[in-house]
Amino acid sequence: MPLTANNPDRKSWLHVDKNSDFPIQNIPFGVFLTRDDIITIGTRIGDTAIDLGALHQLGYFDGIPLTDDIFLQDTLNDFIADGRKTWRLVRDRIAEIFDAENDALKSNMQHKEVVLFRLDEIEMQLPVQIGDYTDFYSSKEHATNVGTLFRDPENALLPNWLHIPVGYHGRSSSIIPSGIPVHRPKGQTLPNGATEPVFGPSQLIDFELEMAFITTDANDLGEPIPVNEAEEYIFGLVLFNDWSARDIQKWEYVPLGPFLAKNFASSISPWIVTLDALEPYRVEGPKPIKKQLDYLKYKGKKSYDINLEVAIQPKGAKETTVSQSNFKYMYWNMSQQLAHHTVNGCPVNSGDMMGSGTISGQTPDSYGSMLELTWKGEKPLKMKDGTERKFINDNDTVIMRGYCEKDGTRIGFGEVSTQLLPVFEPKKSK
Repeated sequence: MPLTANNPDRKSWLHVDKNSDFPIQNIPFGVFLTRDDIITIGTRIGDTAIDLGALHQLGYFDGIPLTDDIFLQDTLNDFIADGRKTWRLVRDRIAEIFDAENDALKSNMQHKEVVLFRLDEIEMQLPVQIGDYTDFYSSKEHATNVGTLFRDPENALLPNWLHIPVGYHGRSSSIIPSGIPVHRPKGQTLPNGATEPVFGPSQLIDFELEMAFITTDANDLGEPIPVNEAEEYIFGLVLFNDWSARDIQKWEYVPLGPFLAKNFASSISPWIVTLDALEPYRVEGPKPIKKQLDYLKYKGKKSYDINLEVAIQPKGAKETTVSQSNFKYMYWNMSQQLAHHTVNGCPVNSGDMMGSGTISGQTPDSYGSMLELTWKGEKPLKMKDGTERKFINDNDTVIMRGYCEKDGTRIGFGEVSTQLLPVFEPKKSK
């Protein structure tokens, strides 16, 4: 099926700024609350939000087999479960409706009144109900840096790392959309030189620059997903800040891995950019260092050239960019991650989320966490307001952005922006 929505020559009758992340070639999907307090599934072109529920009720998706209420829901799960053929038909139709040459909606003021919203008239929600969340550990540079910092530099990568996409099952209940603040967590830590742990606020709060992909219903219990079919079951991608409490993590992660250090919050960008929209930005990934088992061997280009950046904004000050990285640095790609996740027969459902793991490049300015950027606090970063950061301070806001650009077309993700608040204090009863 040709991806007509990707036509780089297409223009929209909606206004789109030159450097917008959301030209008519993007057409991401999200969920938002409207000015009338109605929750709906929508998309975005430029700075205009589009109510797909209203568009469907007005007949603009006639001819596409959709249930009447498919867009009148508070999550994208059912739409995602309809499969790739439906996603493509809907995305192509949206591109047609908002094409500069199409007057059907453009000249209908009554319809535009109920379909179109300014961004300040809506409130973005979590786009999917996330049943399960898995976090991988798939950047060789990040894994090497962490292994060097916490273990032996000569054996930074554990023996299994070059053979399998290492991952762990995380907590989906604390995944939140951009704009929702998080509190500094408390937990057990083992201070340097101590023999007994103490309890209190984490002193080493960190971000992790990641991306996450959203799956559809993919397989039955016991049925593996072949690596070269995996992308058929991936709906799209979001920016992902997997918050970490490094001091809690260091004390707890042996023998079973991350727990309280990770499950207090993870933040995502609210618009899911489809794999179809990212099609023009496929690139080769890193070459395997060791021979990979057959079920992980893939054909074609399975990595994507997505520019990523992280900024820290102290309260009341200008933001400072602290990292510039790229999704293409990932040693293990999404297809390998999904194939490995299901090779034992683990079923994957609509709305499941898979985190890439921290994305770090080879140069210090491309590292994807404060742990690496400041080398465990030894090299503090200077902010524009003159202050320094070893890790994230209370009231700092961490902002992540991502976009692809090629031949004059830019496809972006917007941003995921989250403020770190002080430790939660329960309200005193009167």
